[in-house]
Amino acid sequence: MNNFLTLKNISKHFNTEKKIKVLKNLSYNFDKGKTYSLMGPSGSGKSTLLNLISLIDRPTLGSIKFKNSSVNFTDNKKNDIFRSEKIGIIYQQNNLLPDFTALENVYLANLSMNNNKNEALAKAKDLLKKIGLSNRLDHFPSQLSGGECQRVAIARAIINNPEIILADEPTGSLDLNTAKEIFQLLNNQKNPNRLIIFATHNRFFANKADCLLEMVDGSIKNNNV
Repeated sequence: MNNFLTLKNISKHFNTEKKIKVLKNLSYNFDKGKTYSLMGPSGSGKSTLLNLISLIDRPTLGSIKFKNSSVNFTDNKKNDIFRSEKIGIIYQQNNLLPDFTALENVYLANLSMNNNKNEALAKAKDLLKKIGLSNRLDHFPSQLSGGECQRVAIARAIINNPEIILADEPTGSLDLNTAKEIFQLLNNQKNPNRLIIFATHNRFFANKADCLLEMVDGSIKNNNV
């Protein structure tokens, strides 16, 4: 057990007309080299949990540690740098920039780190070639299929060789055959130095993870290890 990511007593409340408690005293340890699936009905807290782990949002209570180093949620600059260097995020709707080509969407993610355009372009071209999109480099998202857009989104998420990949329903808007292809591509990113966590409604995909975690009443129930 390497306890690469440690969540301790995490709670998350949203204040609207009344306080909504989404996560309740959640604790869990995640290890590198494993894939974890999050399952649960809509509103069970899957996306909220991923947003906390990605440091996009902050918990109401509790702590998050990476490699035994506690996250300071008031240090936005440090957390933004950590996210760009260490975390790759894949969304259900891909969130690609519509006015940029597939190649530009991917290389810009790397350019933000090293400011070397030629190197970023070379890495992006190589990565898109490896995932079967070498003939789609200059196409805009509107010119790509749903599966192709998700391939670009995965390439964008992994170009900086992140230690953590977070995917929120990455196959949710795709037909079954395309979903299987995209899931396999995501699963291929597993390595001993990387943690992958994905949320899904699909038990077929969830069961393929090393650990299936059910979101129940704002907390995590371990179904398999």
